[in-house]
Amino acid sequence: MGRTIELADEADFAGFRTAARALLRDGTPPEQVTWRTGSAAAPLFPESGATTTTAAATEAPGLRLPAPLLRTLQFAGLHDDEQRFALIYRLLWRLQQMPALRHDPLDADVMRVAHMAQAVKRDAHKMKAFVRFRPVSTGSEGPGGPCGSDNGQVIHVAWFEPGHHIVAAVAPFFARRFANMHWTLLTPRGSLRWVPAQGTLAGRLHHGPPARREQAPPADAGEALWLTYYRSIFNPARLKLAMMEKEMPRRYWHNLPEASLIAPLTTAAAARTDSMIERPAQPAVRTVRLIRARVVHDDTLDHAQHGIHTLADLREATDGCRACPIGESATQSVCGEGPPGARLMFVGEQPGDQEDLQGRPFVGPAGQWLDAGLEQAGIAREAVYLANAVKHFKYELRGKRRIHKTAGQREAMACRHWLEHEIRLVRPAALVALGATAARALLGNDVSVTRDRGRWIRRRDDDLPVLVTLHPSALLRMEPAEVDAAWRAWVADLATAARGPAPADSDV
Repeated sequence: MGRTIELADEADFAGFRTAARALLRDGTPPEQVTWRTGSAAAPLFPESGATTTTAAATEAPGLRLPAPLLRTLQFAGLHDDEQRFALIYRLLWRLQQMPALRHDPLDADVMRVAHMAQAVKRDAHKMKAFVRFRPVSTGSEGPGGPCGSDNGQVIHVAWFEPGHHIVAAVAPFFARRFANMHWTLLTPRGSLRWVPAQGTLAGRLHHGPPARREQAPPADAGEALWLTYYRSIFNPARLKLAMMEKEMPRRYWHNLPEASLIAPLTTAAAARTDSMIERPAQPAVRTVRLIRARVVHDDTLDHAQHGIHTLADLREATDGCRACPIGESATQSVCGEGPPGARLMFVGEQPGDQEDLQGRPFVGPAGQWLDAGLEQAGIAREAVYLANAVKHFKYELRGKRRIHKTAGQREAMACRHWLEHEIRLVRPAALVALGATAARALLGNDVSVTRDRGRWIRRRDDDLPVLVTLHPSALLRMEPAEVDAAWRAWVADLATAARGPAPADSDV
């Protein structure tokens, strides 16, 4: 007698696992099992003698599998193939009879499951890379749609078309990555909506039904700015169309705004390359000598000598700085932001991608975490001064993305005098070093974030107190299980900064 197992939905691997345990315990062979998901239509005339059960009907001890193999099966269970659950159960049945089968990479079932899992992983990676949120100002009635209304709030909405059933699987990534942002992600395989909790990195994640393309917002001004930037960084001499299509397959192009530029840019690439070759050689530009690697804390740093009397003068000077190679490729320099005379001055490492485009510090993902941390520590962002030790964005291109690279010691040294100018113009009562690069720029090389975090250290020459702590981007890179404890410790450091140094605090 055949058995039909009804799973809750297309991604119900937990239900499949429960049902598979019971089937293996009962000795039910694969050819007697039919798998259906909740979204599949029931047959009009069921087979005679067949019984239908839900996946959660029974629980029984089953086959014990190594964690890597179980993870592979979970990914394969998200594949778009309608026969995926039948394939996985057949493999489990065979593994019960032949445990050594899992070590045979040439077995047809093992190979097919591995290929399916790899396709799902690739699809999840592309979803994380290619989702583009657009701000939408909703009316009092809200946008409606699959994820509900938002009562007049500004939300960020994105559309994506995954190739497999990965929406629920990638939801935790977007919840962590955009924890402070109110967003909705629409896909034809289901929708996600994140509502952040006020002043924290927590929130509520809602799962909704599938959506339609027309429910996504149209292009906005920010997208036009992105297209201008994408066009400006295109280098025809380095065009590798096959490699580009490998990293950004054509099936994703219709969801990406820059895809409209690819055809005209690639068509004109050969002519532009020939024009570059035929152009007369340009005279060599004299390289500005790097400044000496010495922290300057005394009065020999003469503002008048450098023509810097205001923060506006400082920005103009750093825009033209070429003391290191970073300034050549950055969009603009990013000086600090905040009121002169602020009691606290926070110093990070360098601008990121969003900071480079907007010309403001801490406006990207790390800035969102900093905003939440400051709020929990009782510090108003508008009351402090935010700056970076390095004034230009250092990155490397990976396809269309600009990936952050840590500034080297010589590059940080080249920016040190700009940071000292900024400290003297702002006149803070105390400094907070966010990360190792900032700590070295403010205190020298004899400081360790791990050893010295959370305590005040006074600079040798001007006696300004400096609190050393983590950069918020360090929290973004942590494993999810470590984030909560690290977040609480980091907020405690910010609270120490809010209280200020005790009279007895000094350099050790």
